[in-house]
Amino acid sequence: MTNKLSLLLLPAVILAATAQSAHAADAENYGWSAVLKKAGLEFSSTSVKNSKEYKDSPNAELSGDSETVTKGIFDFSLIDQQEKFKWDNNLFMEYGKTKLKPKEGPDVTNETADKILLSTDYARKVWRYWEADVGPFANLAYQTEFKPNDGAPRTKIARATSGIKMFDGPYIKNMYIAGVGEYDFTYSHNKTTKFAYEIGLLAEYPLREGIKFNLDTYFRDYVAYSSYNPKDFKYEFSAKTNMMVDIYKGLAIGPYAQYFRAEDRGSKDYGSSTIIGVEASFGGEWGL
Repeated sequence: MTNKLSLLLLPAVILAATAQSAHAADAENYGWSAVLKKAGLEFSSTSVKNSKEYKDSPNAELSGDSETVTKGIFDFSLIDQQEKFKWDNNLFMEYGKTKLKPKEGPDVTNETADKILLSTDYARKVWRYWEADVGPFANLAYQTEFKPNDGAPRTKIARATSGIKMFDGPYIKNMYIAGVGEYDFTYSHNKTTKFAYEIGLLAEYPLREGIKFNLDTYFRDYVAYSSYNPKDFKYEFSAKTNMMVDIYKGLAIGPYAQYFRAEDRGSKDYGSSTIIGVEASFGGEWGL
């Protein structure tokens, strides 16, 4: 564990040693702003007609089941941007469902995403590196969901995160190494305090004018627990990429791929999910 932590912290040490002192941004950019990072809809659909008649067909396009996958995302921030710090107050919500229409039997509906995350993030601007700000940060967050899964309680997690990050660069929007403390009171009979380390990256690269490639990923590794709950994760990893094409005044559309993997303390192997589809989103920023 010590070797893993040393390797994770090495980039931060090198970064601190080579970074330049932070320089002041244009004063006209200081102050409060409302930022709609994304209000989007992700969608994929497979429609098969008369599949029961073709159930023995070797052609899967005729014998398969109809399926519809939809997910809505809302990501909004109130940001105070100053010469020496950035304070980001964020509300992130997502909810997704898969509806399967089998050849025989009733329709089946499953949740594929359900998350509400309310957070406040304060970051100091100590250095400049790669045209981005660098410094220590602290984040407080509360995570829950719209509705609990069948047979499971509603997620309720309070989380505190602190570390060092690079942010608001031309390509690196947010890259960090941090320690994490969680108080998980999802299960009322087994409240658990957990500690982890986490690394994350949010990057944006313009392929050409009006087309951007985005990567949003993190890895969280839990190292200590106050009590045993078989449903607590040992680790979790999430990665999402998309290529968005600007359509008109903040409206964009493009393909995306998303992967999530985790392993809980009571299982012998990990679980994972992969989603590929198309998303349309709208975003914008307004001064206050």
